[in-house]
Amino acid sequence: MALSKRDQTHIERRLVATLTDACETAKAEIVGFCWLTHEVDYSVFPSSLRVIGVFDTEAQKDQALASGQGERMVALTATALDEAQVLVSPVAAHVQFDSEEQCQRVNGGNWLQRLARRRS
Repeated sequence: MALSKRDQTHIERRLVATLTDACETAKAEIVGFCWLTHEVDYSVFPSSLRVIGVFDTEAQKDQALASGQGERMVALTATALDEAQVLVSPVAAHVQFDSEEQCQRVNGGNWLQRLARRRS
């Protein structure tokens, strides 16, 4: 059954609130982490949900992932999704990582374009 616009709005508000908390925690704990965003196509929710964690540089992203901080981001995301009452499994399949540096290099800093290309 398709979600109503009202249901989509409620889910989106919960996601924004809980992912904002996860983002603030990650910024305090993980060197080089800058921000996160999410994308979802509500016609195929929740399987379409993607959470993208963005680091300042590729080197910081690589270092964080090598030192296990990717797992920490997945755990923070899992907590956020649980609090938002969004069930996906495995959570790690819905979490991706990127960097400002790579977006600048490949997409001239245009995140809308970069995220659209990553979708396809």
